[in-house]
Amino acid sequence: MRLRSNLHPAMYRLRDRFGRLYGEHQKDLLTERLNMMFGRYGLGYGPLSDSPRWSEKSTVLITYADMIRGEKDTPLMALKRFADKRLQGMFSAIHILPFAPYSSDDGFSVIDYRKVNPEFGTWGDIGQLNANFDLMFDLVLNHCSRESRWFKDFLNGIAPERHYFHAVEPSADLSMVVRPRSLPLLTPYQTINGLKHIWTTFSDDQVDLNFSNADVLFEFLDILMLYVHYGARMIRLDAIAFLWKQIGTNCLHLPETHEVVKVFRDFLEMLAPEVILVTETNVPHEENISYFGKGDEAHMVYQFPLPPLLLHALLRGSGKVLTEWAAGLATPPAGCTFFNFTASHDGIGVRPLEGLLPQEEIDRVVENVRERGGRINTRRLSDGTDKPYELNITYFDALADPANASASLHIARFICSQTIMVALQGIPGVYFHSITGTRNWTAGVEQSGHNRTINRRKWSEIELREQLGRGSSTTARVFKAYSRLLSCRRANPAFHPESPQTILHLGDELFALQRESIHDGRPVVCLHNLTAATIHVQLTSDASALDVNAGVFDLLGEEPVDLGNGALTLAPYQCRWLTSQV
Repeated sequence: MRLRSNLHPAMYRLRDRFGRLYGEHQKDLLTERLNMMFGRYGLGYGPLSDSPRWSEKSTVLITYADMIRGEKDTPLMALKRFADKRLQGMFSAIHILPFAPYSSDDGFSVIDYRKVNPEFGTWGDIGQLNANFDLMFDLVLNHCSRESRWFKDFLNGIAPERHYFHAVEPSADLSMVVRPRSLPLLTPYQTINGLKHIWTTFSDDQVDLNFSNADVLFEFLDILMLYVHYGARMIRLDAIAFLWKQIGTNCLHLPETHEVVKVFRDFLEMLAPEVILVTETNVPHEENISYFGKGDEAHMVYQFPLPPLLLHALLRGSGKVLTEWAAGLATPPAGCTFFNFTASHDGIGVRPLEGLLPQEEIDRVVENVRERGGRINTRRLSDGTDKPYELNITYFDALADPANASASLHIARFICSQTIMVALQGIPGVYFHSITGTRNWTAGVEQSGHNRTINRRKWSEIELREQLGRGSSTTARVFKAYSRLLSCRRANPAFHPESPQTILHLGDELFALQRESIHDGRPVVCLHNLTAATIHVQLTSDASALDVNAGVFDLLGEEPVDLGNGALTLAPYQCRWLTSQV
């Protein structure tokens, strides 16, 4: 087949990618099929864009669509009211976790990707939320619900869905497959053609999709267009690492998986070049950053080692490992950055600690989480044993001190963790329960039977308003501190995601770094006391770019600081962002 001569340059790259994924004999047909999609949902070739994708004002709130439940209207409208009143000036974007009809895992078992769950609201409600905030949507593409029409048609042998899933002989050798759960990899289902064993990486209700069938890829290209049409400024590729299956391999990060990510990247370059592609891969660091590719895959990758390393540092009162790790981070490729976070709707990943902490230290962190009321999810190893995979606890409670019940010290320790995350190079992603200092929801775990529920509590609009209105409440104190923190970050160009970062070695009781404005080079030195003790820091000219003999201002404390030959005192868990006075 001869292709048109006026195709977008990215289309030629896609043609080659189709050939690598589906065979040379398919690439021209699939390229023409893709070209015919343009115009759908009112979207065509997007204009080339040279506007920046992000700035120091880029901050993302992570929330469920029904995180706030109002009395009369939809949860999405309750979320809009809260966001419009309290979150402008804190966040530039809102990541709405999966909002489609679903059957389990609080949204990550999707029944119909093209609909909004009527219990949450409508596409119109999402459009209203988009009026004051950019939006981030999930593309849950590794699996869908067993209650979806796709899977029901598969069971009944109806085309094309009869080829959308993986039926595997139970005798197949799957011992090399990396498992994220302590559950069977195959689930038996009765089909019109008899009993079939279906690949289910995460649960028996989450059936894996077969991306070796081009029809599945094109379903998701269509869904991607729909999401962009409805305002998605960022697209999160959920559990992308497990996407492609090939028996005889570990089925993790296969070359074909990376090729699919590149397909989405090229597709967005043509369709909506301003949209940011984010990959979610809860794996060790080197595997995680492989999704930057050569700057041609994800624009952002989750910084998965950060939550457990930061927790370890604050529980031990030592930033030695955290500092060494941060100092060794390579700068992302041009046009790429990290998505920094401490908490999410899932737990704190343990696998990213592999190679960074000795096993006995990892075991201590796991035990510390148990002592604070947390739960532990495990994964099944190839030898049949189970190993901790995920720590289920709110990040606020993870930083409690069982030996010291001081609320002020607990809040200071938690805000220290968040301040470090916000200071690091990248874009901060903040889970809703972090801005409210939410405690473990153990009653929810007992109701659902799922450990992850501990960090998935939903607020009533009235209760949240009352807690925020009571200035002495933990919720109000944490929210006020977080608001000040994010406002400070957003006001200083040194925190642009691409501004230079230098990790400073000023002692194990500190985590210290320096950022520099990409506009005028003015430095900000960020000091964070990781201990419950008052510490003294000697900040010399050799240690940072600050002129210790000139006027210095603390951005967080909003006050001038007399360094006095570089000497500085930090109270327990105190953080200071120092810059030259203007």
